[in-house]
Amino acid sequence: MNKLLTTLLLFTTVIAFSQQNDSIKKNDTIKKDLKVGLVLSGGGAKGFAHVGILKVLEEAGVRVDYIGGTSMGAIVGAMYASGYNAKEIDSLIRTFDFDKIMQDQIPRKSKPFYEKQDGEKYAITLPVKKGKVGLPKALSKGQNVLNLTSKLLQHVDTIRDFNKLPIPFFCIATNLETGKQEILNSGFLPRAVQASGAFPTLLEPVEIDGKLLADGGIVNNFPIDEVIAMGADIIIGVDLRNDFDTKEELNSALKILNQIISFQIYGNHEEKIKRANLYLHPSDIDNYEVTSFDKLEEIVKVGEDAARFQFDEFVKIAARQTRKRKPIHRKEHPQKIKIKRIEIDGNKDYTRTYVKGKMKISNGETITFSDFVEGINNLTATGNFTNIQYEIDEEKDGSIVRLKLKQDDISTYVKFSAHYDNLYKTGVLGNITSKHILGKNDIFSLDFILGDNIRYNLDYFVDNGSYWSFGLKSRFNTFNFDTALHSQGLNVNELNLKYLDLTNQLYFQTVLNRKFAFGVGAEHKRISAYTKTLITTSNQDKTYFDKSDYFNAISYLKFDTYDKKYFQKEGVFVDIDFRWFLFSSDYNNNFNSFSQLKGKVGYAHTFFDKLTMHIISEGGITIGVNDNFVLDYHLGGYGENYINTFTPFQGYEFASLSKSAFLKSALTLRYEFVENHYLMSTINLARADDDLFNQGRIFEDTKTGYGIGYGFDSFLGPIELNYTHSPDTKESYWYFNLGYWF
Repeated sequence: MNKLLTTLLLFTTVIAFSQQNDSIKKNDTIKKDLKVGLVLSGGGAKGFAHVGILKVLEEAGVRVDYIGGTSMGAIVGAMYASGYNAKEIDSLIRTFDFDKIMQDQIPRKSKPFYEKQDGEKYAITLPVKKGKVGLPKALSKGQNVLNLTSKLLQHVDTIRDFNKLPIPFFCIATNLETGKQEILNSGFLPRAVQASGAFPTLLEPVEIDGKLLADGGIVNNFPIDEVIAMGADIIIGVDLRNDFDTKEELNSALKILNQIISFQIYGNHEEKIKRANLYLHPSDIDNYEVTSFDKLEEIVKVGEDAARFQFDEFVKIAARQTRKRKPIHRKEHPQKIKIKRIEIDGNKDYTRTYVKGKMKISNGETITFSDFVEGINNLTATGNFTNIQYEIDEEKDGSIVRLKLKQDDISTYVKFSAHYDNLYKTGVLGNITSKHILGKNDIFSLDFILGDNIRYNLDYFVDNGSYWSFGLKSRFNTFNFDTALHSQGLNVNELNLKYLDLTNQLYFQTVLNRKFAFGVGAEHKRISAYTKTLITTSNQDKTYFDKSDYFNAISYLKFDTYDKKYFQKEGVFVDIDFRWFLFSSDYNNNFNSFSQLKGKVGYAHTFFDKLTMHIISEGGITIGVNDNFVLDYHLGGYGENYINTFTPFQGYEFASLSKSAFLKSALTLRYEFVENHYLMSTINLARADDDLFNQGRIFEDTKTGYGIGYGFDSFLGPIELNYTHSPDTKESYWYFNLGYWF
């Protein structure tokens, strides 16, 4: 009996032990499917190394299950988590111009037409808040970063829980009020990524849920503990920090400041490193800066090389994962969107008409998704919104478009610029610009120019985009120049003429596609032209050639696709202006109502990315009888800011050709021998005559001028030195200008 009990007990023990052993084996089998967490640190441009490391991880077959990133690590990590593979990311980043992205340079084609015509003349812009002039929060608002990430992550734009992305993801940002980290694992993914990468002084802080957030690297540049908490079994950590500078290398205030900040960032860094199962720190990464965006290809290669040293370890990890990484299908938006309804939130000082007009969308319309994204960019380019989020909810009978806007809390700015040229001489411009000052959609701008010639420009414009807009303009302009007046019966070779123009306009304008503008209006113009060189009566100290008020009807048509205001490389420009002189105070007692039609067409195209051909043709005619030579067309000189009937013509002195009609064409070749530095050569031909067509002999008495020069597209505006000559007169002239024209 005892033997039987003993045998049964042993048998039961063996069975129990066997079952326990099977359970252990099963658990071991389950544990073999390792969950891999990937930690991607910040580092600015050095973050391109993450892409190289991801390429090697995929080559080894490693499946990434969780991703946590900071700053550039957040951007790369979000793309990978959303479904891009490493090769796709590598291909995409090579197409971006990161300098333009980081500097918030917006393509000119996206800018409002008003901005193209009147806004591209300021070198410095400062915000005004609560009556005080301040400094910008950063060099860039980061709008281009948001636009780019929104475009890249559009296939997951409806996912608000980042754990539901193809790969669960979070990123780190710094709360600037508390100094603590914020784990961003929900919300609008592009906005979260923008906040994580908002490097202080370079990119403005980002507000999310009432919290002001900046670059996560300030408080946690290596979020390993947070990835472990997601459930990762093995951590692969990528660290792109630089070693601390030596005392010999700390030779500037900026380097010292960066070193002090680094003490905070990397205070407990060594302890974090120990918690990584596989730690990668590319040895050559110290050779690059956070701004080395031009070294993209090299930095990606540095990441690849660092990962190659761990390739065998990656293979071992992959071998312990029973479920392999599968290609992730990215949901693409439909090619066309039938808009059922548009919901707009956050447009406090801008009407729905304004927003829809800028985006070119309306209820019941069908548009392409690329046009919709372009509309988002156009709304961004107004500068009125610091954040534009969107959702497109697809339903059977159409899509609901939801726009969530955050309006810029700064509406007033002061702006400055400086200029010198041979005609206006020295000028310093101060400007105040204020938005929604009287009502929605409006903008007020006042330029005041001090220098050799005091001037001002005042604009008030209610911008309704493609709908009819309303504007008021007032401008005072003055300059003096030497001219010959033989045609006026005066026996003088040359005299100095002072020219003053005061113009006030009331107009209505409509804009199509930000390229084409048509306007009509009424105008008051006071022109004064006099000289002190020649005195015709004993009781005057000056002789007036005109001192009249004119009341005119105006209309214009403009088309502008130039890629730049100055040193254009591509695009077409058309400016047709019609002015009907209806009434005059008639200082010379010789006024009869007449009209003038003037047009200008320009075309620029670049060959081989360096050589630009720029063709400009202009013409003007007088309809009716004009007996006032001051209102004739005047050709000559070099410049961009000529007013009324003055037109530049190289090789001739300013305003030395004067007739009631003219034709002119110019061909300029510009070669960009170094970035933003140009060598230029120009030939221009013109014919000025009262009888422009000359009974079919329109090329008779054609004037010719040539010019060669150097130009530099600087942050102050164009800087140019030009030498011009005409074989007709054997005269030569030098022209120098510095800064934006105004």
